[in-house]
Amino acid sequence: MKHVYTSIDIGSDTIKVVVCELFQNKLNLLATSSVKSKGIKKGLITDVYEASESVKKALNEVEQMLGIQIKKVITSIPGYQADFVMIKGTIQLNREEVIGGEEVNSVLQVAMKEKSIPNKEMVTIIPIDFVLDEKKGIKDPKGMQGSLLSVRAVMVMSPKKNIYSVVSLLESVGLEVVDLSLNSIGDFYSIKEKEIKDQVGAIINIGYETTSISLYNKGILAKNSMIGMGGKNIDNDLSYIYKLDLAKATKVKEHFALAHKNGASVNDVLEMSDKNGEVVKINQLEASEVVMSRIEEILVLARKEINTLTKREVDYILITGGTSSMNNFSLIAENVLGKVAMVGNVRLVGLRSNKFSSAVGNIVYFINKLKLKGKDYTMISKEDMEEVSSTKKNSIVSSESMLGKIFGYFFNE
Repeated sequence: MKHVYTSIDIGSDTIKVVVCELFQNKLNLLATSSVKSKGIKKGLITDVYEASESVKKALNEVEQMLGIQIKKVITSIPGYQADFVMIKGTIQLNREEVIGGEEVNSVLQVAMKEKSIPNKEMVTIIPIDFVLDEKKGIKDPKGMQGSLLSVRAVMVMSPKKNIYSVVSLLESVGLEVVDLSLNSIGDFYSIKEKEIKDQVGAIINIGYETTSISLYNKGILAKNSMIGMGGKNIDNDLSYIYKLDLAKATKVKEHFALAHKNGASVNDVLEMSDKNGEVVKINQLEASEVVMSRIEEILVLARKEINTLTKREVDYILITGGTSSMNNFSLIAENVLGKVAMVGNVRLVGLRSNKFSSAVGNIVYFINKLKLKGKDYTMISKEDMEEVSSTKKNSIVSSESMLGKIFGYFFNE
């Protein structure tokens, strides 16, 4: 049985779709697409028709690659006004029976029912640990026996409009949403390292119109925040200075300028026609200084947000998002944020840009939940399985580093 999963990230600049297969405990990349999005502003859907056309185009690209129709997806919702609520639950067990996924589901359901917030709904539940009788700090209780099973977890809540707008959009193009997440959760799971699982740190995702800042405590998402600035501001700066239209300014940023001016050449010149049809000469050093100045501002603001989210010093700051894939980005990150800063690289061979980090990570997150739940699940039918060939050897991580740490959202498959 092929275990195939599709994740879609609805961004303000692009719609990203990633299709992966879990095969022999490794995640293999099957197909990706990235198309310009319309009808979406700062992660929120402003024009349903235009947004749906963008989603259809992105889906069509991967469907042509795979030769099958995508019918089920994982997706993320905007992180605006998300709440992170500590919950606890306990259930009685039959000592004679071994704990399985059903018991894990039950204790999480009990915990979930203890808390509610008006006008908000649950997005996911992130278990912190389980307690079986007197034994504490259990990450996965399946296979164990006891009398009482308890759980501590974080329940992620979001405004209903954030959830319904995304789900309704995807349903309108014929997709079934089987799981929800936040991009900040996906970011962590796409680039996490074993050594940071017991540390306190932050993830900065520089998006197109906004930058998200997420605080993690021992691998658990605790708080998040956003600033209204992103890659588009860099494009606007280049557009204004060189009198370029926005599309050309984006090309200068993505294919010519450096994130830090070190190594940029004053003699490396790019010629382009400006908005007036006149030829403008852009040297790499000057363009890189423009880019560097704006990235510096974004990272300084992000650092202030981290200090607002926590008063203690963080052990690490991971930076992702499409802008972080620029050459020399690690230099400016360390200059502004110090040695705790590092650029997170998506460890799925075949993806060269960090703009896919949320989509890929949400697949890993989904697999974690299935493992904890004890479920065997795939998003494609038996008929479609024959059409999908897993010939690629692009692996992300072994299952040993993805063992059930998170579970939530759907309890009744």
